[in-house]
Amino acid sequence: MWLFFQRTRDVFWRDTALEYSRRLEPRKHDRSVHDLGFIFLNTYRHWYDQTGDPRCMDVVAEAASTLAGRFQEKGQYLSSFLGPESLFVDIMMNVPLLFVGADWLERNGVARSLSSERAVESPPSAAELRRKARAHCLTSQRFLVRPDGSTAHEAIFDTNTGDFVRESTQQGLRPDSCWSRGLAWALYGFGTVYGLTGEQVFLETACRCADHFLTHLPPGRIPYWDFRLPEGPDRLWDSSAAAIAASGLFQLADLCTSRSATSAQRYQQAAFEILDALCSEQFLVSTNSRWEGILLHAVYHYHKRLGVDESVMWGDHFFVEALVKAMAHDAMLDRTDAQ
Repeated sequence: MWLFFQRTRDVFWRDTALEYSRRLEPRKHDRSVHDLGFIFLNTYRHWYDQTGDPRCMDVVAEAASTLAGRFQEKGQYLSSFLGPESLFVDIMMNVPLLFVGADWLERNGVARSLSSERAVESPPSAAELRRKARAHCLTSQRFLVRPDGSTAHEAIFDTNTGDFVRESTQQGLRPDSCWSRGLAWALYGFGTVYGLTGEQVFLETACRCADHFLTHLPPGRIPYWDFRLPEGPDRLWDSSAAAIAASGLFQLADLCTSRSATSAQRYQQAAFEILDALCSEQFLVSTNSRWEGILLHAVYHYHKRLGVDESVMWGDHFFVEALVKAMAHDAMLDRTDAQ
């Protein structure tokens, strides 16, 4: 909804975005999940970007402090909701919350919201948030991203020693396979972290993941829910992985411009091709007014039969985000041509 308002400036979307964002604020204290980055970067940070209200970023900083509480010193990672032994690739999309929160605290001191009665005890400093975030990224790069650019969904650690034990998966085909949405999270997440830190190792990792994603895409440009799926009835698309990747590839194209014009052009072209496929009648809900969603053919959790061949909210969100980026790229090209 914030993206709709950003694009249209229609007050209906602003008011609706405000209403639903406010309902999420109590989650800034939620210590049971690892998804606070998804929740607050896509609501309260957008709210701040559109209005400049500093209280929005106070909420973001407090959510970052809460998420930092999941950090495992033995192992150097933010643990998943499953337990302290578990590291998910998904968390690469949440760890930017710590960098953003650290930047805000560094510029503005301890946020007003951190002094509330329900705030975490002894909130971490900006330097501490940044330390934990960077360590998590390096651990994820080491144990979740394989040399060929594919990714494991989960890494399991010994909580007594912090030693890596094995690869695992919750939503992929097998522990040693490559869950397509996880790879999309990785290429997007490592790219975002590079943009926040300027550390080349994260850009190189994002590009490695992106190259594997693009090399293994089917001809129709939409991945199946796992890249290692054999032919058969289980071989279903995950349109949400495609949407996430498209948005992440637009970002990566911008980040790579000065490093490699060839890579930047390849990523941008691939993002447009994926969007073209998603905008076809095969994937875009256009005639069924009763369908609750925008994109068809997503897969949330195949093994548990949850959200299989349906619409999912993160797929719709990143599809809209990718469309906004595509229009921005088109506008930039139009301005360049006009010159």
